[in-house]
Amino acid sequence: MTATTKNRRPNDLSAFWMPFTANRQFKQAPRMLVSAEGMYYKTDDGRDILDGTAGLWCCNAGHKRPKIVEAVKEQMDELDYAPAFQMGHPKAFELASRLAQLMPGDLNHVFYTNSGSESVETALKIALAYHRVRGEGQRTRLIGRERGYHGVNFGGISVGGISGNRKMYGQMLGGVDHIRHTHDPDRNSFTRGIPAHGAEFADDLEKVCVLHDPSTIAAVIVEPVAGSTGVLIPPQGYLQRLRDICTKHGILLIFDEVITGFGRLGMPFAVDYFGVQPDLVTTAKGLTNGTIPMGAVFATDAIHDAFMTGPENMIELFHGYTYSGNPVACAAGLATLETYEEEGLYTKGQELGQYWEDAVHSLKDVPHVKDIRNLGLIGAIELEGIEGQPTKRAFSAFLKAFEKGVLIRTTGDIIALSPPLIIEKSHIDQLFGTLRDVLTHLD
Repeated sequence: MTATTKNRRPNDLSAFWMPFTANRQFKQAPRMLVSAEGMYYKTDDGRDILDGTAGLWCCNAGHKRPKIVEAVKEQMDELDYAPAFQMGHPKAFELASRLAQLMPGDLNHVFYTNSGSESVETALKIALAYHRVRGEGQRTRLIGRERGYHGVNFGGISVGGISGNRKMYGQMLGGVDHIRHTHDPDRNSFTRGIPAHGAEFADDLEKVCVLHDPSTIAAVIVEPVAGSTGVLIPPQGYLQRLRDICTKHGILLIFDEVITGFGRLGMPFAVDYFGVQPDLVTTAKGLTNGTIPMGAVFATDAIHDAFMTGPENMIELFHGYTYSGNPVACAAGLATLETYEEEGLYTKGQELGQYWEDAVHSLKDVPHVKDIRNLGLIGAIELEGIEGQPTKRAFSAFLKAFEKGVLIRTTGDIIALSPPLIIEKSHIDQLFGTLRDVLTHLD
């Protein structure tokens, strides 16, 4: 135990109302992380914790990466803040250009946000405004998907499909509908990689078009791989079928790549992995490796150029944030992209994909495991729930894993894994060896 990690637990935990946390349980037995480097966190009692979740799906290059740390320090010395309304700074344009070059097709324009939730709100607003500037202002309906997670703001929870995120907050946005999720355990349980069955679920969109008339629909938003709901992999041909239906009816297709972006699937984006180009892409998390809050929405040339009409002195899109393109965030983003490229992290999921897949599926014989799913460097182990006590079994696994030096994430009774892309085979062995021990002795 070092001087930097010893005795750093606060005396009073009451003031901080923690997000997505069982506050009372946590504050009875706090789990305090005080430093991190590479693949590991350090706790306040000096223990190393293997990061099996890349923080919250965001620290794709691992922790305390030198290039990112130095870039942030240097930027703070040079320019801490610059407004993005009616003025700019060089790094915002440099980062946008680098990002546009990274994205395939004509997704050549970047609008900065500060989080995945803000990226979703931005994409939804751009979609609605796009149709209006083109003279199709009747296109106001937005289509999401059951079990979808698109952040926690009102637009995101409206198009999202996780009941726990919606039930407390009233009527949501009007004019929103949902298609089915793609999870089909009867046909696809324990699938390795992309499931074979279920492309026809995309035809739900045609039914929604018949119900509402496609001329009223502005956009469809989906996660290419649904992450926070428990890692739901799209069936073969599903995303292409959605693309075809949207193109047929003049509907914009939005990919929420807040989780899948920046190498999670073994390619820079899910757009690359699946070979399907949407009209808008939302990102955040891995954009700055989790170091500084930042998000970005990618838009096609057609969407961007539709706004560039009228008097040149007029604002084209009445939307933005105080911290859009923050200089320190841009510096972190540039250094993050350099780290990914220099270390080959965009394709690490391909190199380790088979070893990771075999490790995830090695838990098939463990008690209470009822399904396993994987793609790239993502994995999910779905557990049988305890009757009358939903989520308890997985949460117990989370607590026991932490005690044994491994950080996992749970959603419902599903364990979700998304390690930093710098993971090595020895880390995979540690992660799944610990999980096997934990799950084998779980009630």
